[in-house]
Amino acid sequence: MKKKIIYRGAEAEISLTNYREKTAVQKHRIPKTYRIKEIDSQLISMRTKEEAKLIAEARATGVSVPIIYDVDQQNGVITMEYLQGKRVKDILNGLNEAERRRLCQNIGENIARLHNHDLIHGDITTSNMIVLDDRVHFIDFGLGGKNSEVEAKGVDLHVLMEAFESTHSKYPACFQYVLEGYKKEYRGDVRAVMKKIDDIVKRGRYR
Repeated sequence: MKKKIIYRGAEAEISLTNYREKTAVQKHRIPKTYRIKEIDSQLISMRTKEEAKLIAEARATGVSVPIIYDVDQQNGVITMEYLQGKRVKDILNGLNEAERRRLCQNIGENIARLHNHDLIHGDITTSNMIVLDDRVHFIDFGLGGKNSEVEAKGVDLHVLMEAFESTHSKYPACFQYVLEGYKKEYRGDVRAVMKKIDDIVKRGRYR
């Protein structure tokens, strides 16, 4: 298969390619010309390594993520499994209420599994989750990191809340369903995380 670009963002280019006779996805971090070349290379290498590590750690917690085939730190390329499923963004509105609730609860449970190990996704939107074989797979950990603070976990969930409000506003119960799943699975002080989300919402209101 000839390499085919399927998405180009500010930080990275996503392509479909072949890896050992399998269809694969390559994420290539784009060099920034406004940065000193040596610093840019170091940042790209570090962020590529960090993202690959986060994906591997997420898998170890039981959260479904793409299998990593290869990491080229020097060139900022991660080659990984191509998940031929459907984005949550594209299917959520078409589900019946019971299916929507089940899917959102499942999303919440998975976010809690990440947070139980202080893994922060950084960009949890319905575009960054793919349903395949009845499982939710999380993709694109490029803005993620490790952080044990309640603030980071609250922000992670708040990003998803805003994604629901902008893309799935007809179904306002979605985020509450996510929280149902999260509360069931989270092993820390869940009330502190819920309070933090409220604080973040208030901050945005009074900005």
